Amino acid sequence: MKFHKPLVQAVIQTLQSIFVDGAYADKAVEQVLKQNSRWGSRDRRFIAETTYEMVRWWRYLTLALSTSSDLRSPSPKEKGGCNNFLVGEGTDSAHFYHLFATHQVLKGIDLPDWQEFKEIDKDQILKNATEAKQIRKYRESIPDWLDELGSRELGEAIWEQELGALNKEAQVVLRVNTLKTNAVQLQKLLNEQSIETFPVGDYVDALVLVKRQNLQNVNEYKQGLFEIQDASSQLIAPFLELKENMVVIDACAGAGGKSLHMAAMMQNKGKIISMDVEKRKLIELKKRAERGGVNIVKTQIINLANIQGLKNTADRLLLDVPCSGLGVIRRNPDAKWKLNLNFINEVKKTQQEIIGNYSQMLKVGGIMVYATCSILPSENQDQVKTFLENNKNFEFIEDRKVLPSEGFDGFYMAKIKRVN
Repeated sequence: MKFHKPLVQAVIQTLQSIFVDGAYADKAVEQVLKQNSRWGSRDRRFIAETTYEMVRWWRYLTLALSTSSDLRSPSPKEKGGCNNFLVGEGTDSAHFYHLFATHQVLKGIDLPDWQEFKEIDKDQILKNATEAKQIRKYRESIPDWLDELGSRELGEAIWEQELGALNKEAQVVLRVNTLKTNAVQLQKLLNEQSIETFPVGDYVDALVLVKRQNLQNVNEYKQGLFEIQDASSQLIAPFLELKENMVVIDACAGAGGKSLHMAAMMQNKGKIISMDVEKRKLIELKKRAERGGVNIVKTQIINLANIQGLKNTADRLLLDVPCSGLGVIRRNPDAKWKLNLNFINEVKKTQQEIIGNYSQMLKVGGIMVYATCSILPSENQDQVKTFLENNKNFEFIEDRKVLPSEGFDGFYMAKIKRVN
């Protein structure tokens, strides 16, 4: 394999943005790719995929590069319960070049004769990697606290299984916009452009890309024939038991992927109120709705006054609440290094506040779905149990958990009915 220095430099720059400046990986990659319009699809794919792979395996790579004689000893970053793996501001690019070299050595790729790689000891890297693979938290490249939390909440066997799944690259899944087309027609249109997809079992509106690529410049996307939405996320709208002409509130809508899916399932008949605390996300939702031909979605900032104004109005209420995001780590691998226990404990308080306050918008006889993209019972079943214990006018109907080992994002959803 021949390496081109400008592409490797782009990877190094992106990693520095993530691990020194604390940027989100997707934003860092996007920013770097914008810098050179002459890069072709292969170049851009090399930068993006190499960056994500290195972020995913950051701890494992760091240990493989280590000069320590005992990898089992915690590094200074691990001591004292430090929960992130960000490097110091003074870290120069040489460190990142060495980690890049380590990544390539472990892939069995020969390094070019560059000055940046002169100090690389291939034999030591392979020896260290062999030793690191004997310990799960190193082999699966996760922080100590996360390994302990996952095994405690899910049990050793399930956690081991899910860690393996979470370290795989996420597939790109399309949701067919049934207001404009169907899966068979869309698949044919894309295939004519050499964009191969395949359907997935019971996910009736889902098509998975055979080969990862950017589709935002494809005419079918611009025309609103599909959205990018993981298959697990596509389970939530059907779970709500939607009907035409209902009043539906999506109270944590974000940029509105689930709102748009619900509108399609309701045949664009009824009313969907999509709410969020961030105005910029609702602006993006409006653009997506227009592109998709959706006209029943209305946006609204969520606050106490608006909640009171919508009290007892919703036939269906979706609460896709803020969470740790542990079910989507393969999509956002940098979250492993930026999350910490304090954040998770705080977000669980927020979840309980949301379900307690927002549930008053549901009318008697209406159905609410509480959802997260976490796989931790403490964010899922335990939160539902606490809510029901404190709110006797609601009853549990059913829930569903989707684990990453099933092939797509980890998700949880619970269906709850207001009875009086």
